[in-house]
Amino acid sequence: MTEPANTLRLDRWLWYARFFKSRSLAAKLCAGNRVRINRRIVTKASATVKVDDVLTFPLGPHIRVIKVLDLGTRRGPAAEAATLYEDLAPPVRALRDASANVQESGSRDAGAGRPTKRERRKLDRLRDSPA
Repeated sequence: MTEPANTLRLDRWLWYARFFKSRSLAAKLCAGNRVRINRRIVTKASATVKVDDVLTFPLGPHIRVIKVLDLGTRRGPAAEAATLYEDLAPPVRALRDASANVQESGSRDAGAGRPTKRERRKLDRLRDSPA
């Protein structure tokens, strides 16, 4: 069972493009109905991808929107994998930088240990106070 030369299985392409560490992880995402090809929900990892298709899928805290530029023939180095696609939704750095500077109320520095009883009471008062 071979596929035409101008198409490739979705799970294999996601693995070639280094979005996932293994083909089975890519297949699980596809089987979970979490990938779209040209706005159409994909239900199987065996769905075919061709050049100029637009893929939409969650990856970590981000939604990736990717345009397929090339199908590739192997899982090569990262530089080679980056030539297989174009990222249509670049990461929003301003939001990420702003959220990194704002510390959550009641959060503690790493390694500071557990809060004391006095600190817990202060945190409770802070959380319960109307703002």
